[in-house]
Amino acid sequence: MFFWRRLFATAIFSSSLLIPFLNHQPVGAQLTEYCQLSAAVAQEKENLRLSALRGDQQAQSRYQQLLQQHTQSLQECRNRNWPQLQAIWLRLYPCDVQPGAVDQIMDRIVNRGYNEVYLEVFYDGQVLLPAGTNPTVWPSVIRTPGNEKIDLLATAIQKGRERGLKVYAWMFATNFGYTYAQRPDREGAIARNGKGQTSLYVVDNSSQVFIDPYNLQAKRDYYQMLQEVLRRRPDGVLFDYVRYPRQAGTDSIATKVTDLWLYSEATQQALFRRALNYKGLELIRRFLSKGYVTAKDVGEVDKLYPQEGEPLWQGRNSPTEQKSILPPTQRQPQLQFELWQLAVAHAMQGIIDFLALAAYPAQQQGISAGAVFFPDGNQMVGQGYDSRLQPWDKFPNTLQWHPMSYANCASADCIAAQVQRVLNVAKPGTQVIPALAGKWGESVSNRPPLEVQMQALRQLSPQLRGVSHFAYSWQDPQDDNQRKFCRVQ
Repeated sequence: MFFWRRLFATAIFSSSLLIPFLNHQPVGAQLTEYCQLSAAVAQEKENLRLSALRGDQQAQSRYQQLLQQHTQSLQECRNRNWPQLQAIWLRLYPCDVQPGAVDQIMDRIVNRGYNEVYLEVFYDGQVLLPAGTNPTVWPSVIRTPGNEKIDLLATAIQKGRERGLKVYAWMFATNFGYTYAQRPDREGAIARNGKGQTSLYVVDNSSQVFIDPYNLQAKRDYYQMLQEVLRRRPDGVLFDYVRYPRQAGTDSIATKVTDLWLYSEATQQALFRRALNYKGLELIRRFLSKGYVTAKDVGEVDKLYPQEGEPLWQGRNSPTEQKSILPPTQRQPQLQFELWQLAVAHAMQGIIDFLALAAYPAQQQGISAGAVFFPDGNQMVGQGYDSRLQPWDKFPNTLQWHPMSYANCASADCIAAQVQRVLNVAKPGTQVIPALAGKWGESVSNRPPLEVQMQALRQLSPQLRGVSHFAYSWQDPQDDNQRKFCRVQ
């Protein structure tokens, strides 16, 4: 890793409002640890919402009063209880344009004790912008005729804030989606490996298409889309898929240069520019084209540029004069190893640079920005690397870190271990907000209930201020399916 461093009065919650959850408090207890509303109070609010939707002005007034009470109560409860920040991941669907639908969703989020929402805004090659005013290269999520002017993103931000919720825009980063790959004018922006493959060939999910992070057109397209999202003034932006594709089987470990996504034009040209002399450039070219260099290559390059010393590129210290006059057979193993390290570092630097580009406009506007990543996405395995090449340990601590701690071992131990790995690496001042997968009160997909996972994190690191839960759809799958597949009236 040394090489890498070089290269680069008010109502408060009462027993009538809250249900005991984690510690099974008696009915008379005043609080639950996670600030959740009782079913009775939640139903009262829902009844008022429905009556208000039918035009009952008195119900509308009472509904608004309850929203304000619950807003303040939630804020006070979260301030007193760990974690102070409890977020949930949310995807909206075309059916959510129906009157009152977003109100209902945001109410349910408050009812469950959440004070932040991570709203999916750019995913699977589509963007949550109105179809009628969408200047991006991606189609809108809402494409139903007659709804071209509906702005679900702006609506969700507004409805969330009315309830005291912070609403973040959750966005894919280098995964631009299948619709992008269908554009012939963007073919050069798609990442390619040394086997002639794009990510369409190596992932099960055909909606995933990863781009060349060095490609200028891809960066322009993303920047334009991001500016449109920021115009809606979300409370923050989170960048997910800040990496290369996850591959399966033996391909899950990148062990040779042809495994890397270095074979699109922009990435190659940027790699060639890392050469510091002609010998370095020629060896980089040969290494990239063949996957290796031989002693013969080293000797030929020496003869091509006899006026130069050792081959040089960024991050490579000039060897001593004694080493530079060693025969090619003795120099070749070290040169090949360092070329491999250069290739990996170059691929990773593309991800880091793309993230910096994405975060910059948000940070300039005073909007929080964060990166979502897998705690094991940056690992070395022998001389190889996890195929995702996700260098989260190099992400700046000016960003929030959101490690997806989704380890699956039927207990919370492996989940806590993933969070601990991130905390061990994070510099002082880094805001680490682990993402957990699960459901309240029951195990899902061999993961313990959320409250068990939460207890484990609190014991591990009480100084963690925030935790997020993936996802809203997991809390009520039946409701999510109804919203996902309903027909818009």
